Amino acid sequence: MGSVPPLLSFLLMIAAGWVHRHQLIVIEFLQAENRLLKERLRGRRIRFTDAERALLARKAKAVGRRALLELDTIVSPDTLLRWHRRLVAQKWNFAERRGVGRPGIMRHISAWIVRMAQENRSWGYTRIQGALANLGHKVGRGTIANVLKRNGIEPSPERSRRTPWSTFLKAHWKVLAASDFLTVEVWTAKGLVTHYLLFVLSLADRVVTIAGITTRPDESWMLQRVAT
Repeated sequence: MGSVPPLLSFLLMIAAGWVHRHQLIVIEFLQAENRLLKERLRGRRIRFTDAERALLARKAKAVGRRALLELDTIVSPDTLLRWHRRLVAQKWNFAERRGVGRPGIMRHISAWIVRMAQENRSWGYTRIQGALANLGHKVGRGTIANVLKRNGIEPSPERSRRTPWSTFLKAHWKVLAASDFLTVEVWTAKGLVTHYLLFVLSLADRVVTIAGITTRPDESWMLQRVAT
């Protein structure tokens, strides 16, 4: 695998920093909004559907109890995490209940539906339906929608717009790299000269590549390293 150009690595780091700052601004807004909403709802009981509880439980588990306390959520962190434990306990019990003319879906098919949606965030109901058909399972789009809703998983457009940072890293891990300089002091006829060694570290396999050595790491030299 070829090394990632230093300029691309630098741009990725800038993008990551911007995303982090933007997330902090969003969190501050949500904290203020939650405080105002809790004041308006003081003394009132909010009733959530099973699908809403499942959705909040999944999101709360990813955030973590400490961060939930800082967000001052409408539902207490302990309640949210209790909902998640209940959701986990029902992991192998989310077959469809039998109704008039609608046979219940098998347990392992439900597991496949959830797994496909989680590992392929751009897949919609039809795409998941086709993948199941390739495995020999004929499942309706409505059934797929119900399974995802019951497990707190949004439809495809929502999942694709909310790609977690961990999912982004997993998807691009094989092409991500970090770069930096090392300095080496070398005695020459003109005295002590500093040499700059540019190296690139591939994150996936931990392979270090020497991109170049120079005494003047100026713009023209860096552009030449990027080009090669």
